[in-house]
Amino acid sequence: MKQILTLLLLMVVSLWQADACTTAVISGKYTKDGRPMIWKLRDTESFENKMRYFTDGKYPYIGLINSNDENGEQVWGGSNAMGFAIMNSASFNVNMQDTTSLKDQEGKFMKLSLQQCANLEEFEQLLKETPKPMGLAAHFGVLDADGNVAFYEVNNRTFTKFDANDPAQAPNGYILRTNHSFTGKKDIGYGFIRLQTAQDIFYQADACGDMSARTVIQNFSRCLKHPVLKRDFRKEFETVPYGENFVNSGDLITRHGSSSMIMIEGVKEGEDKEMATIWTQVGFPNTSIALPVWVKGGKNLPKVLLADGKENCPLNAMSMELKDRCYPISRSAGYKYLKVSELINAEKTGIIQKLEKAEEKLFEKVEAQQEKWRSAKASKKEIEELYNWLNNYTIETYDDLLEVEKYLK
Repeated sequence: MKQILTLLLLMVVSLWQADACTTAVISGKYTKDGRPMIWKLRDTESFENKMRYFTDGKYPYIGLINSNDENGEQVWGGSNAMGFAIMNSASFNVNMQDTTSLKDQEGKFMKLSLQQCANLEEFEQLLKETPKPMGLAAHFGVLDADGNVAFYEVNNRTFTKFDANDPAQAPNGYILRTNHSFTGKKDIGYGFIRLQTAQDIFYQADACGDMSARTVIQNFSRCLKHPVLKRDFRKEFETVPYGENFVNSGDLITRHGSSSMIMIEGVKEGEDKEMATIWTQVGFPNTSIALPVWVKGGKNLPKVLLADGKENCPLNAMSMELKDRCYPISRSAGYKYLKVSELINAEKTGIIQKLEKAEEKLFEKVEAQQEKWRSAKASKKEIEELYNWLNNYTIETYDDLLEVEKYLK
């Protein structure tokens, strides 16, 4: 009977995609510009996401939230005014013998962390002081303005730190997690194939000395590689004309259950702590343009990332319309089958191809501003001016892909 229950558990875990994310923490010692990064490719049943600026804690912060979370009670990644940043992925192989009913507290805990933590030391203290059981089963990726960056594997009662700056724990300067903890029960969990993919692409980027924000956003968040089948669908279909070309995307890093991406670049010593860069693809990463925001810029983020109450933001809504083109089979298990020609094709009319062509100009402009602001502190007005440009440029980019006007109010 016990074996049957274990088998059923494994089947449920394999089928369930809620909060099944692919994540990484990266030491500044190994990134192209010397700044630490944390990355989260978010998989969840809550496809509608948006960004929000908060002032409800000790420190102001910006967080990724579910669009229907009217009061912003849960945050799924973000950074605060002290340069402390956090994200997570769920772990399915801890708390297995725990009978407590308290669970799914990760979003609330990350919000609390952003409200009151200035660094990793304070985050660890929060973990120690939180009443047990904590209702947590996750890997929390965190960084601070002192260059510290680590994963914390957390269960209801304990936590274990994995330091990306420690060569013994992270010989290549990065640590990856999907949905099974290394401190949990062996061979149970989720995301084993996605972890293998992440290991392959991170190793290649590290070997080329190309561990940068642009690489993470474009090559990792839009990765179409399958390590078991030894196929790179992106490369393969770049030479195939547009047509009824489908692949099973169920084990890809970005698949039907992927709702958004958040990637945070920390600051170097002496830089403005409020200027940690929060990059987000606030919709399906293969159909969502990447936009940056900074806590120092205040509440007036690019309008395409914002929405009042329970409304969805324009960028997410546009991204979801394009996603529907990528997954046109709505019946049965049709959600597994990606029409890859919508993203990549020989004619170079694919959504990824158009977005990344547009992002060339976007990255160029943002990187020039970042360089300026790092030598002379940015003003809120300057950031808001860049936000206006990013907002207009996003609308212009999507105007080439769909009917934009219906999403603008």
